[in-house]
Amino acid sequence: MKIYFHKNFDKQYKLLSARQKLKARERLRLFLDNPYDQLLNNHPLKGKYLDYRSINISGDLRAIYKLINNGECVFVAIGMHNQLYS
Repeated sequence: MKIYFHKNFDKQYKLLSARQKLKARERLRLFLDNPYDQLLNNHPLKGKYLDYRSINISGDLRAIYKLINNGECVFVAIGMHNQLYS
């Protein structure tokens, strides 16, 4: 799987703590190996994020992405659950 990062994701990533950034890098590596690994809780979204999917990073931290085509995706947002979905 090839991963791209939207500028919005990059801006939100920079605001994370060092610990959250480390966890995000770990989970993204796991995503590259197996996007549907049970630890990621990869699931489709509804509402304003229809056609997007979410993975768990840690605790309440989530990353939202969209499949572009077979083998490519773009991560568009990362943040706490209440920041992303409210």
